[in-house]
Amino acid sequence: MTDHELMGAALAEAEKAAALGEVPVGAVVARRGEIVAVAHNTRETERNAVHHAELLAIDRACKALGGWRLWECELFVTLEPCPMCAGAILNSRIRRVVYGAADPKAGCCGSVTDLFALPFNHHPAVEGGLRAEEASALLAEFFARLRAQRGTRKKWRPKDPETKE
Repeated sequence: MTDHELMGAALAEAEKAAALGEVPVGAVVARRGEIVAVAHNTRETERNAVHHAELLAIDRACKALGGWRLWECELFVTLEPCPMCAGAILNSRIRRVVYGAADPKAGCCGSVTDLFALPFNHHPAVEGGLRAEEASALLAEFFARLRAQRGTRKKWRPKDPETKE
């Protein structure tokens, strides 16, 4: 499969997430152009902070391939990975990360910071912007729908005692 097709599979996973009321992020782990594992966000439905698409896809790929070192694998994800997911990418030794939309709030491939440029023991190749318009549109539609359901105001929530935010 081509990179374009693999990102298409990640976008299909993101659409599944949106249908469940999840932030529409999808991920695919591939080896030599063949899909090894797919996943989408399930944080809300599973009520689990670590159920990001990337982590779930990496976990499934490790199980499918029988080990934690994903040297020959590439990760295709619709949104730039966050710090937690970037750490999992480093630890699983994924050789290449391809993402769709940049994440100006939590992106760790260059938008907020670039964890992969720091002196860690592994440095995956990173390519951003593949099918970014499609990934961004899914996110924009999801959050517009969410705001419409809530009204225009965000729900009040108590301030974090540590940060006062």
